[in-house]
Amino acid sequence: MRLIFSLIFLLLSPNIFAQQAEKFVTDLMSKMTLEEKIGQLNQYSGEWATTGPVTPDGDKQGQIRRGQVGSMLNVSTVEHTTALQKMAMESRLKIPLLFGQDVIHGYRINFPIPLAEVASWDLQAIENSARYAAVEAAAYGIHWTFAPMVDIGRDPRWGRVMEGAGEDTYLGTLVAKARVRGFQGKGLGNTDALMACAKHFAAYGAAIGGRDYNSVDMSLRQLYETYLPPFKAAADEGVATFMNAFNDLNGIPATGSQLLQREILKKQWQFKGFVVSDWGSIGEMIQHGYAKDNREAALKAIIAGSDMDMESRSYKNNLAQLVADGKVDMALIDEAVRRILTKKYELGLFDDPFKFSNQKRQDAQANNPMHRKHAREIGAKSIVLLKNEKQLLPLSKSTKNIALIGPFGKAISDNLGFWSTSWPDDAKLIVPIYDGLKSQMAAGSTLTYAKGCNIDDTDRSQFAEAIEAAKNADVVIITLGEAANMSGEAKSRSAIRLPGVQEDLLKEIHQLGKPMVLLISAGRPLIFDWAADHIETIAYTWWLGSEAGNAIADVVFGNYNPAGKLPMTFPRSEGQIPIYYNHYNTGRPATREDELNYVSAYTDLKNSPKFPFGYGLSYTNFEIKNLQLSSKTLKANADTLKITVDLANLGNYDGEEVVQLYVRDLVGSVVRPVKELKGFKKVFLKKGEKTKVEFKLTPNDLRFYDEHLNFIVEEGTFDIFVGNSSATGLKASFELIK
Repeated sequence: MRLIFSLIFLLLSPNIFAQQAEKFVTDLMSKMTLEEKIGQLNQYSGEWATTGPVTPDGDKQGQIRRGQVGSMLNVSTVEHTTALQKMAMESRLKIPLLFGQDVIHGYRINFPIPLAEVASWDLQAIENSARYAAVEAAAYGIHWTFAPMVDIGRDPRWGRVMEGAGEDTYLGTLVAKARVRGFQGKGLGNTDALMACAKHFAAYGAAIGGRDYNSVDMSLRQLYETYLPPFKAAADEGVATFMNAFNDLNGIPATGSQLLQREILKKQWQFKGFVVSDWGSIGEMIQHGYAKDNREAALKAIIAGSDMDMESRSYKNNLAQLVADGKVDMALIDEAVRRILTKKYELGLFDDPFKFSNQKRQDAQANNPMHRKHAREIGAKSIVLLKNEKQLLPLSKSTKNIALIGPFGKAISDNLGFWSTSWPDDAKLIVPIYDGLKSQMAAGSTLTYAKGCNIDDTDRSQFAEAIEAAKNADVVIITLGEAANMSGEAKSRSAIRLPGVQEDLLKEIHQLGKPMVLLISAGRPLIFDWAADHIETIAYTWWLGSEAGNAIADVVFGNYNPAGKLPMTFPRSEGQIPIYYNHYNTGRPATREDELNYVSAYTDLKNSPKFPFGYGLSYTNFEIKNLQLSSKTLKANADTLKITVDLANLGNYDGEEVVQLYVRDLVGSVVRPVKELKGFKKVFLKKGEKTKVEFKLTPNDLRFYDEHLNFIVEEGTFDIFVGNSSATGLKASFELIK
């Protein structure tokens, strides 16, 4: 009987808590003045760091004391959060502040950039990264992270692809859910959980030309089918907040879009959290040409459903008069305030405004060894082996002389990439590539370093030293790529090739004929055609974070057998962009690379990418064979199709393979992609082992949006592909029937 009562209590307790929150917030709001309510919608940046253009403000502390500020961003550490929260406690109603921060891929310990983590295709590891980042950030007084970014990115010129999950909607949806779970942990109110924020709502990743902040123009069907599902998944997972996108979508700035915020998010999806603008995006509707001044911008944003104004002052300076003039219904203000206060209640800040500001917890998270261990493990998992033609890798730790050449060999901060938190002791927190390699080499082996060149200039004065080091080496490891500030927000590039004279250095070293390993550090897919055609061993190492050096050494020396797979397509040329695997077939598809006449092809370039989505090699050889379907038909009502393949490790190393399932709908009421990812399994096999891998496919997996935005499934023939990338695989077919 006691067990029954316990189960009933667990079922009812969320409702009881929600009722308590509603009553508390209602009582509090009844005491608030209009000015205090508007204050809750106002977010300022702290003075210690910024993530956007600084807007001077004369008396932030006085405004906090008067209850005119609801949230601060870029404020962290127990010292700073405590000081500002004490000011908030001097206000009439003592409403606590929310502290937000861009905790994107770690906090004290930095993990690989988000795009790199997705190359691991390890959802639990990705969730763990968000979990550990939340533990650290919450210990430093932070309540709220502006992550995950769940924008689908198909254009590597756009710098913010480094912050997302790549080009695929299915994979991006799973990653969005994993990261929300990680950040929010066992629930808001726990002192190791952060409010997560799904951003940027919506379609920011489709900026025209890959130019950040640029316009987006697309059909609503494309929006619903490709760009919205990760946001919907985040909402379903209970994400606390959403953030507006900077872009205009079909002529309407996202911050002022009633379709996105009122209709889709709050009505169709029944989202109960709150929406925060991106930095200044309410005021930026003036530059868009959508509002004539900040007053009109505030009017359009609050009507559209943007609840909190980050840094534009549009709400603070205009909402009260708009209410007085009858332009803004008080109910809109109350709704936004209620959403924000409810989250503060859920965090437990009304019971204890200082519950996240605890020096003992902060000290314990200054350099958490478990988090470092995870950073090293997911760093190795994120590396993608692109070429290993003569099985040069893994290297023996007893290799007599290794030359490490390139601007990233002893780099410190460039290992972190964009959106990392800078600390005075970074030099102690970050393991450079040189240190990682050196620590694993056998006694008597020599590691010689020569920088060779800088990242992005024309200076060749260091070439000679690098050439000399290479001449005396048994193996050369050369590290090239992008600096940490070359991919990220406002870091769009029209040419995404190796910058400076790095490729020239590579060619000089290559002429020596030495065995060579090329490591590429970057935040996006780069174009490196010459290297891809001439260098026999290439690993894409992204920006791997605090344990970059150790993670890379683990792969180079074979402690870990690489299993990473590309989350984005790598183009041959900028002229192919945007390029992605799940494109439409067109009415004149090219069936061969050399087919050029009157087909959808380039006359001067192959259609195929340099490296396809889902591609990545291993030190061992996996065989996928014997594709079997449980039936040749699938009933549209409630049937399940089982798909199996045999997977065998035929090589000399234990390892993991990511077996991928793709589907093609051959005929539809609207055209369908040539392939769509519908499942994957990451399987570990010891050398010589084999296993059967099973997938399940239901009619719901085959749904799509028709021209009227109905989410439907249609009868017809479907092709199944199972392989180790989007470009290869076994094929079978089935019929979907009534």
